[in-house]
Amino acid sequence: MSFSPYLILLIIAAYFALLVGISWLTTRRLQPDSFYLGNRRNPWYIIAIGMIGSSISGVTFISVPGMVGAGQFAYVQMVLGFVVGYVVVSQVLLPLYYGLGLTSIYTYLERRFGKSAYKTGASFFLLSRLLGSTIRLLVVSVVLQTIVFDKLGIPFFVNVMITVALIFVYTNKGGIKTIIWTDLLQTVSLLATLALSIYSIANYMGLSWHGLWQTVRESDLSRVFFFDNPADKRYFWKQFLAGIFTTITMTGLDQDLMQKNLSCKNLREAQRNVHSYGLAFLPVNLLFLSLGVLLYAFMGQSGIALPANPDNIFPMIATGGYLPAIAGIFFIIGIISAAYSSADSALAALTTSFTIDILGLKNDDKKLTRKRKIVHLGFSLAFVALILLINAWGNQSLINTVYNVASYTYGPLLGLFAFGLFTKRQVKDRWIPLVALLSPLLSWVLKEASPHLLNGYQFGFELLIVNGLFTFAGLWLLRNPTAPLCPQPPRPQK
Repeated sequence: MSFSPYLILLIIAAYFALLVGISWLTTRRLQPDSFYLGNRRNPWYIIAIGMIGSSISGVTFISVPGMVGAGQFAYVQMVLGFVVGYVVVSQVLLPLYYGLGLTSIYTYLERRFGKSAYKTGASFFLLSRLLGSTIRLLVVSVVLQTIVFDKLGIPFFVNVMITVALIFVYTNKGGIKTIIWTDLLQTVSLLATLALSIYSIANYMGLSWHGLWQTVRESDLSRVFFFDNPADKRYFWKQFLAGIFTTITMTGLDQDLMQKNLSCKNLREAQRNVHSYGLAFLPVNLLFLSLGVLLYAFMGQSGIALPANPDNIFPMIATGGYLPAIAGIFFIIGIISAAYSSADSALAALTTSFTIDILGLKNDDKKLTRKRKIVHLGFSLAFVALILLINAWGNQSLINTVYNVASYTYGPLLGLFAFGLFTKRQVKDRWIPLVALLSPLLSWVLKEASPHLLNGYQFGFELLIVNGLFTFAGLWLLRNPTAPLCPQPPRPQK
């Protein structure tokens, strides 16, 4: 059956009411730093489950099944890199952050280099997370516009304002303390949707569990490893190394996801958290890719034409009357859960970073709460504006867009932290912003020129590594040979 838009609005309203209820329960005894770190009393296993949903987001939910048609299972190569990257985050970066007792991880850059480095790192995070989260939130806005708001004659900008307003309402007071628990609900909803979608399609196609496995395994779309052509964007080492450094930057150097890790009781529990959800990424993404194979097989068997944008395949099948109603209902819950779990934590992290890093406010500042709420509202409005601007941008898979943006905006963070951790040299701090701006520019020039200069070689997501190397090299040129060497930061007790 196809869905009445009023039924979908009712589902959204019920789900939102549940989130507001969780927000109320978690903010009854709110303390000054609860918004930022949740009083550092949060169970690591609850955080780990919730972070699966935060990291997956609506982009993975929509784009990964659709990308199978063009990329097959090549994304698994990148996911394997993710697992290695999480080990680096837990063993290198978490001890650093806990040893220094940080609330904002970019405070490290001030202690290591100076104020210019600190402001540069925080600014690149704000840009990275704002753009990345906007693209992620755009996913649910477009889907809801197609299946709900277009049918009611409601324009896209009203849809976007409603979506962002709902997220603002349940995160405005509790921040990270609320988000940890709402993310738990949203991850469970997302994974239930994934499992039910696979079951519904397999059942509709008359496949047993063995037949399902055989369909995926024997499909031409399920090829995992690509070692034959280094110029191919799917080449194993490009994908694997990009996966490692994507995780280091988009998790380990990202205030959004690290803020949750820093809300654990101690370093040991934070490391357990990272190891747990890091390992969970492989089976979860394999399920998303397997769903993609089933979707393409289902469309071929049913004679359904492929949409122009592969991101539309899953929504079209789930809500277009091709599957039982329960599958469509769970899809709606799943896409909302995926989008909200990513956007709510991003909103809290952006607020934290701007309040602490840019405005320089401290927990004992009497004006902290009032200014923090103003910043929170400001970033909510920024989400609305950017979603409307990006909505008309291209037709490529959104997950590719997210990683392409990350290749440019996270590269300077990678270079800054790498130089700080692996050398003891002081640098001329005032020139760091220039290096951070030139590195993405040089990376873009290299990417555009590489097919002509490097015998047809095309950069993929590994451009992030090159960007970081440009920043590292620039900092090396700025080193001050007469300044005393920096001591290593303290390591915390586990």
